[in-house]
Amino acid sequence: MEPSGCSPSCPSDHSSKAAGDNCLWEVSDKVRLRRLLCYGFEGDVYTAAKEARLSTAQAGSLISMLREGRGVEAVNEIKSFARDGRAVTRDPVVFALALCSQHSEVTTKRAAFKAVKDVCQDPAHLFSFLQYKKELKEDMKCGIWGRGLRKAVSDWYNGQDALSLAALVTGCKQREGWSHKDVLRLSHTKPTDEAIALISKYVAKGWKEVQVAYADKENPEEVVKVLSYLDVVEKVKHSCDETEVINLIEEHKLEREQLLTAHLKSKFVWRALLKEMPLESVVRILGKMTAKKVLQPGASETQALCERIQSEAALKKAKMHPFSILWASERYKQGQGYRGKTKWATDGSILKALDVAFYKSFLNVQPVGKSFVVAVDVSTSLSSVVPGTAISDAVAAALITMVFARTEPDTHVLAYSEGALVPCSISADMTLAQTTDELVKIPGGSTDCTLPIAWATENGKAVDVFVILTNNPLWTLTASPLASLKKHRQKTGSPSKLVMCGLTSIGHTTADSEDRGVLSICGFDLGAFCVIRNLAQDLI
Repeated sequence: MEPSGCSPSCPSDHSSKAAGDNCLWEVSDKVRLRRLLCYGFEGDVYTAAKEARLSTAQAGSLISMLREGRGVEAVNEIKSFARDGRAVTRDPVVFALALCSQHSEVTTKRAAFKAVKDVCQDPAHLFSFLQYKKELKEDMKCGIWGRGLRKAVSDWYNGQDALSLAALVTGCKQREGWSHKDVLRLSHTKPTDEAIALISKYVAKGWKEVQVAYADKENPEEVVKVLSYLDVVEKVKHSCDETEVINLIEEHKLEREQLLTAHLKSKFVWRALLKEMPLESVVRILGKMTAKKVLQPGASETQALCERIQSEAALKKAKMHPFSILWASERYKQGQGYRGKTKWATDGSILKALDVAFYKSFLNVQPVGKSFVVAVDVSTSLSSVVPGTAISDAVAAALITMVFARTEPDTHVLAYSEGALVPCSISADMTLAQTTDELVKIPGGSTDCTLPIAWATENGKAVDVFVILTNNPLWTLTASPLASLKKHRQKTGSPSKLVMCGLTSIGHTTADSEDRGVLSICGFDLGAFCVIRNLAQDLI
C-alpha cells in the first residue's frame, strides 16, 4: 500500500520531523482521486444521499494525473474501487473510467478500455459509461466510437454467460438515451458463439425474425436454452392471463422490469415477484406492498416473507447492513410515504421480523481492525431527524455506536458537551433502545467537539479514528479540532484520523482541511460507513 498518500515532492530522508509529518498527511492527487471514486467529490466532505452529474470540473486530480503520464496508475485505482466495493455508488467510478478512456495517451486509453468489463457490471453501468463519454466529447475534443471502444463493448457482450445476457437485455433495455440495439450496432459487435449471436439478432431484429431463423435448425443446447427463455419473456409481454403470468414468474424467476405495467396492478403478481426479489429491494417497498394489500396480516405470503427477512442465510446473501434495515423499519413505522400520498396500517409481524433482522445483520459488518473513539454530542436533545430518513439523531447515533462497539473490539464510546465528557458502557448485548437511553441520559451544555480528542490524549489512549457525532452543523470550538488531533498524534505516536459528522447537516462543515486524515460528513446514510471504513484503512 502506498505510504499514506505521500507525494514524491516530500523529503525522503525525513531529516525534519515536521517536514515528515507534513508529507504523511499531505492531500495528494491520488488521495483526491480516491475521494472522487469513493463519494464523487475530491474535497474532504461527504454529503449523504447527494448525487450529482459529474464533469471535468470535479476531476482536477484525475486530469492532473493524466497530464503527468499517470493514467495507467489512475485506471488501476478505478478498478480497485470497483472490484473491492470501496465506492459509495458506482457512478463516480464509471465517470472516471470514461474520462481516462477519452485521454489522448494510448497506453491509458488501452488500459481504460480493457477495464470496462470489470467496472461496468451490468447494462446500466455500460450505458452510463457511454453517456459520460458522449458528455466528455466536447471538453476533451475527442471522438467516441473508435476501435478501442468498439472492441471494449464487443468484449463486454461476448464475455457474458448467454442466459445471463438474455436476462440482462430483457430486464434493462435502455438507460440514459442508450439501448442495446444502438450499442450493438455502433460497436459492430461480432458474436463469438451461437447463443450470443441469437441474443444479438433478437435485440436488433425482434422475436419474430428469431423464430423464423431458428425454427428448422438443429440448435446447440445453449441456444435451445436461450430460445426457451426468450420465448417465456415474449409470452409474458403478450399475456393478459394473470395465472399464466404468475406461473411464468415463479418458474423462470422473471423480474419486475420484464413485465408490463398492467401486470403490476395485480397484488397476486406482486406476491410472485416478492419471492425472488432481492431482499434489499423487498425491505424498501414493504410500505407500498402493505398499502396495496399485497401483504396482509396473518396471510401465508406475509408469514413467508417475514421468515425470509429474518433468515440469517438470506441476510448474509444480501449483505444487509443494520443501517439499511433500521432505515426501512423506521420508514415502515411511519405508515406513509415521503410525500404522504401512500398510506398503510403497519403490520406487527413485519415490524417484529425487521427487528430480528436488525440484530442478526450485525454479523454482516466486517471489522476494520482499528481502534475507534465514537463520541456523541449530547449538548441538545438529539430529537431532530437525519435528512432523507425517518431516523432521529438519537437513534442514528445509537446505531453508529452499536456498529463499532459490536464489530471493533477496541472501541470507546463517549458522550460529551461543553466541559463534560462521560465514557458510556455500550455492550454488544444491548438493544438499540438501551443504547439510545444510555446516550441521552447525560445532561447537555454547549458543544465542544475537541473534548473526546483531549480525553484520549490526556489518558494516553492511542486512537486510529475519532468519529465525532453531533446534530449541530456549526460547532462551537474552544480549540481547533485539527490542532487537537495533531497534539494527539504527537503525544501517542498514532497516525490518528478524524471524522466530523453533523447528523442533521445538509452542507455546513468545519473549515476545509489540507490534512488527509480529516473528513467531514453531512447527514448520515449507509455510504457514510463506507467512507469511514475507507479512511480508517488509508484508502482515501
